[in-house]
Amino acid sequence: MKSIIKVAVLSVVVLISCSSSSTEAESGTWTITIRGKVGFPQQGQIVIQELTSNSSSAWQDTIQLKSNYTFAKKLSLKEPGYYRINFYNTQVLNLIVDKSDIEVNVDGNSPQGFSEIKGSRDMDIIMNAQRLIRATETMPEMEKLNQDFAKAQQAGDQAKMAELQQTYLKLAKGNTDKAAEYLRAQEPSLAVINLLQNNSLDADQYFDTYLAVADKLRTSWSSYTHAKTFIDKVDKMKKLAIGQPAPEISLPNPEGQVVKLSSLRGQYVLVDFWAKWCGPCRKENPNVVKAFHRFKSKGFTVFGVSLDRTKEDWVQAIQQDGLTWTHVSDLKYFQSEAAKTYDIQGIPYSLLLDKEGKIIAKNLRGAALEQKLEEVLGK
Repeated sequence: MKSIIKVAVLSVVVLISCSSSSTEAESGTWTITIRGKVGFPQQGQIVIQELTSNSSSAWQDTIQLKSNYTFAKKLSLKEPGYYRINFYNTQVLNLIVDKSDIEVNVDGNSPQGFSEIKGSRDMDIIMNAQRLIRATETMPEMEKLNQDFAKAQQAGDQAKMAELQQTYLKLAKGNTDKAAEYLRAQEPSLAVINLLQNNSLDADQYFDTYLAVADKLRTSWSSYTHAKTFIDKVDKMKKLAIGQPAPEISLPNPEGQVVKLSSLRGQYVLVDFWAKWCGPCRKENPNVVKAFHRFKSKGFTVFGVSLDRTKEDWVQAIQQDGLTWTHVSDLKYFQSEAAKTYDIQGIPYSLLLDKEGKIIAKNLRGAALEQKLEEVLGK
């Protein structure tokens, strides 16, 4: 339902893997062949490069094109990896290389030219997961849902629009659930790692899938670099998973007095990371203010954690936005101790805690915060 919310398109950084046609040595290395054809060769080189976090030290080599426009390149591998083939600085293709020989065919003369990859289990996994998540768009209910949403939008009926959006999200969740089940069933692969690292599934809602994949990787892929990175990511996520106690935050308020998050136990608390300079945070503040005043008498409060750099900016934004709740900050931007503890990569970011200080929801924006508070505190 594109007019309601964009379906999450899988962010495929790289693609390709597996079979039995490669040769594997006793040392733990194996050899695979990437072969293919270029339809319209250009002047220049064909370069293959491994994609790593440190691009300056990444392996790369050239691929020689034969007179019949075909090529074959052998790679000796110690672990699955992400690779890129650059055809004449004109057409670029990203690959996941594992234990299968791969066929890559391209035009070579246009960035949007024809390309195909054959022989890849990873490609199949990614395409199947995409198809499951995108299935919502072709469901019979979608046409009427889109029509009703357009009418509500034209009439300015915000309540009806919100209702229709919730209907859409329920439909979409059914297909996303199927994608999560599909990924949990797969053997270890970089395709699954890639999809989850790029948030094709909401990490909070589908944390059980992340855990299941990490457990499989520990069993048979624990020595591989990308598997280690993913396992480390999931281990860090555990401490902030829904149902876990929120880590302590102990920082000064604007008056210089140190306030602990734990001092608010006994209330439902929204831990709200924000800053004056953050436009989306300032736009969200009115929603938080509305929820605060509506539910504060029922045991709800807010613990604002600012990532500002100066006290002047911090205090000014508090006053301008009417944020009359507890505020703390060490004025260290993203180097804030609280930001490090909560692994904050961007703001606004919020967590809702129950009376015992356990995380029960994350990033409730707009009407979602009030809806959750109605659920736990009553209307």
